[in-house]
Amino acid sequence: QVQLAESGGGLVQAGGSLRLSCAASGRTLTGRTLSSYAVGWFRQAPGKEREFVARISSTGARTYYSDSIQDRFTISRDNAKNTVYLQMNSLKPEDTAVYYCRLVNMATGQLADSGSWGQGTQVTVSS
Repeated sequence: QVQLAESGGGLVQAGGSLRLSCAASGRTLTGRTLSSYAVGWFRQAPGKEREFVARISSTGARTYYSDSIQDRFTISRDNAKNTVYLQMNSLKPEDTAVYYCRLVNMATGQLADSGSWGQGTQVTVSS
């Protein structure tokens, strides 16, 4: 099973930047690794439902973003390092949330496995 671990969160002032990492380990029963999957970033703010942020195809050739973060965040991946990144610029207080990554279906954005959500990484943006 491919397991994902998020890192890179922290406390930053409004207008600042952070880069989140989603590191993968393991293989599926069929031998597939992270490089076989699209990956999505999601976030959940206190008292709110978890929402989609961005996703990237298995090769990195295609990306898709939520309208709420368009042009401020950039998703990328390095399959040689089994890692997907989320570069967040011009951060706003409303970006404060726990950020998670998951394997997804690139076309639909739906989760691609039945695993559970990880611990995520906390991003706090102060005004």
